[in-house]
Amino acid sequence: MQSQTRRAQAPEADALRIGCGWSPDDTDKPWVLIESVQGDSHPSSVHLTGLAESVERGTLVAGGISATYSCTDICDGIAQGTPGMDYSLASREVIAMATEMHVQGGHFDGIVFLSSGDKAVPAHLISAIRLNIPSVLVPGGLMDSGPDGLTLEGVGTAAAQRKRGEIDERAFKFLQLSACPSVGSCAFFGTASTMQMLSEALGLALPTAALIPAHLNALKESARKAGERILPLIQQNICPRDIVTAKALENALIIHAATGGSTNALLHLAAIAREAGITFSYDQVNEINAKIPFLLNVKPSGRLNANMIWYAGGLPRIMRELKPFLNLNVLTVTGKTLGENLEALEVSGHFERMPMFLNNYQAKVEEIIAPLDKPFRPHGGIQILHGNLATEGAVLKTSAMPEEMTQFTGRARVFNASDDALQAIFNETIQPGDAIVIRYEGPAASGMPEQFYVTEAIASSPTLATSVALITDGRFSGASRGPVIGHVTPEAIRGGVIALVEENDLIEFDLNTASLNIIGIKGRPMEPNSVQSILNERQKTLIHPKPKHTKGLLALYTKNALSAKEGAGLSTF
Repeated sequence: MQSQTRRAQAPEADALRIGCGWSPDDTDKPWVLIESVQGDSHPSSVHLTGLAESVERGTLVAGGISATYSCTDICDGIAQGTPGMDYSLASREVIAMATEMHVQGGHFDGIVFLSSGDKAVPAHLISAIRLNIPSVLVPGGLMDSGPDGLTLEGVGTAAAQRKRGEIDERAFKFLQLSACPSVGSCAFFGTASTMQMLSEALGLALPTAALIPAHLNALKESARKAGERILPLIQQNICPRDIVTAKALENALIIHAATGGSTNALLHLAAIAREAGITFSYDQVNEINAKIPFLLNVKPSGRLNANMIWYAGGLPRIMRELKPFLNLNVLTVTGKTLGENLEALEVSGHFERMPMFLNNYQAKVEEIIAPLDKPFRPHGGIQILHGNLATEGAVLKTSAMPEEMTQFTGRARVFNASDDALQAIFNETIQPGDAIVIRYEGPAASGMPEQFYVTEAIASSPTLATSVALITDGRFSGASRGPVIGHVTPEAIRGGVIALVEENDLIEFDLNTASLNIIGIKGRPMEPNSVQSILNERQKTLIHPKPKHTKGLLALYTKNALSAKEGAGLSTF
């Protein structure tokens, strides 16, 4: 064990551990790091201290000794629409590196991760694979719903309605103060819930651990079981790279397709694959989404809240439907295969018992998770587009947009910052048929902030919701809806064609051909060769904006960030 080898190299280690309250006998046990993002940062992290105590109890029962370290995360919702949003994706790298520091400086033999939020869960998955010592991830669960099923993304809609004068200040304030009624991650199926689900799909969280309603005792029990489970993993030396294989990644992409998960998950899965030395490709994403049916009826793609998923049987219920497509022989942190885990749940009566919770809501399993032969849509929730505007790809969440908008041609309205686009929407200078282009918001330009308030301003407008498209080299919230195309690669600051778009150029996307192209100049349709000739001329005189960040964390991140297609991690790490 690393702890015992390094104790011999560092004779002061025992003295310092005893100074923390350990006994001399404790130092001979396996050392378990409880790596948490606990802190008062937001509802996804504020309750993790209690879960750490549950993990500690499980670890002690199983014969180990643990220490809790933390590097808290930031909240996308709190940072949304402010300069703080530029730090969101960079925070993933900070948390992953902090974990690396904690493990290597603390001589631990295994890790139990505690995280719930958008960047914290993928950061912990990345660091687990990077460190490659026995690990279990405990997702921190989902919060309750507000009145009438309200979830946090509804506040963005309400804010746009208030700005238009459609609701008054009193109505808005009620919604604002009621949207987050408990701890846990947001109750819509955004990035946090998507990544909790994918941690289980990849095999690094215990079966049924993802998406537990945070107020239930089941969440503490899940944490305790993880504390117990880490000791056998240490003894058997089962490590994350034994679990996160190419077949496990394929399973994650299949589940992501079937559930309409956040587009941000493609950034995180690409970064996870890079750490694991696994090939990740947009072609694979399209191939999977073309054959996997869409099964999940939760916001923002559907009608219900994501905290209903666990009551319906959780991710295992979704996996049960997808068994014909999944690689069932992959290893998981149980020490058993995915197929064996599902069989054990079947024998235990899990799939019959869990839907009894739904009786409290007068709901049925098939309203939340469709059977494979009666999907909500025939194809998965994501499509990757290519064309002269996105030569290396762009990402569209088809499950959260009107089904009739399979093809669109619009006049380009060009903005170099999301705030300018948002103001144009509220000033009513954006009209039906416009294609809003927001650029210089990619990883290397600004840190790749979300464009959530722009998408909500569009989606909440009856006039614009089905008549306007948004195209950006930035990214979107997991709550975003509508025909919004992000992750355009190459990004503007690194020579992407999106930097060359001018007002009233004609932009077309076509889901039938998975294409995104500039098809005309200044409102006039043109042949592709003629369009390319004009773009080449524009390239000669292009002047990029000055760097947005010149010091500190964001200067480091933007200088070294990989492309969105590669996961937007740091190229030097």
